[in-house]
Amino acid sequence: MSLPSLPIISIAPYLPTSTASEKQKLETSRALHEACRDYGFFYLDISSFADKSETDELTDLAREFFALPQDVKDRLSLRNQDNARGYARLNENVTQGKADAHEGLDLYRPVPNPDKNIPLHGENQWPDVPHFRERYERWTERMQELGLLVMEAMSVGLGMTREEWKQLRSQVDHSFWVMRVIGYPPLPTKHDGFSCGAHRDYGCLTFLYADPTKSALQVFLQNPSLLSKANGHTNGHANGANGTSQPDLPTKEGAEKGVWIYADPIPGCVVCNIGEMWEIWTNGLYKSTLHRVLHKGSNYRIPFFFEPNFDALVEPLAAMSRVPEAKTLETDKPRKSVVYGDFLLQKVGSNFSEGGGKYS
Repeated sequence: MSLPSLPIISIAPYLPTSTASEKQKLETSRALHEACRDYGFFYLDISSFADKSETDELTDLAREFFALPQDVKDRLSLRNQDNARGYARLNENVTQGKADAHEGLDLYRPVPNPDKNIPLHGENQWPDVPHFRERYERWTERMQELGLLVMEAMSVGLGMTREEWKQLRSQVDHSFWVMRVIGYPPLPTKHDGFSCGAHRDYGCLTFLYADPTKSALQVFLQNPSLLSKANGHTNGHANGANGTSQPDLPTKEGAEKGVWIYADPIPGCVVCNIGEMWEIWTNGLYKSTLHRVLHKGSNYRIPFFFEPNFDALVEPLAAMSRVPEAKTLETDKPRKSVVYGDFLLQKVGSNFSEGGGKYS
């Protein structure tokens, strides 16, 4: 036996140009449902959606930006705007009280009438690198398209009606997206921390385009059926494969039992995971999964966060009353509803201090 690995799911049947049958679409939706229920993570095959040349160009542009002199990058400092949009230096981002060994450029959905004195309502800051803005803005458009396709496929997996899907779509059709361009230097051997510390994403869907570096992204699995497969097998890919408590988990997690597995890059795929909004929508059936990065290479990762609309009221879906697995949950204690923008403001406020809410 070996450690469980994340499932690979193709979005091809849901593309507008697809000739897939309804049965093929349903198979994709079922696979997404099982992946979200069991892992909270999966590989999304987008080879039929985006050409490799697009992502290759994005990493080339990222490399060019991060190679600029420090004083040039500092001209795009977060402090110039709303403390959310812009450039963060190496070790400026903090998770659970420890500095993250990466630098990054944060971009958010543009807002009408920007005002840097209003949290999250400043303007994006773009590097003076030829074609950078043009290519990255095009990628945000592509990822928003992808987000809606995946959301629709997930709605089918949950047995939602077309009317219920339309209602859910109206909560994400103006996604308050976030994109990070992250540069990782090799993590020093004795570094007391991580390239990015253990955390859960708090939005909707994350699409991570990763460089070829292996043994970097780690996902913490807690599903009992998956852990039984890993019993007694560490083989260099996980800590505590017997399901013992993890001493390096964030303090607030307590002594959780589980196993860290690597989510190494696969050509043609992005790594996708769900955030805390899906926990609310599914009343806890889907859970946002802990993950972290220990990067030994010198490369780049470009996560895109497809989020609800800023003013979306996120609450348990009516369809959950018809989902068989949900009947084992505490349905008499539904998850608390939130307005996404309010929730986001609380989380982003701790990105650069000892709190640990973050995008990464």
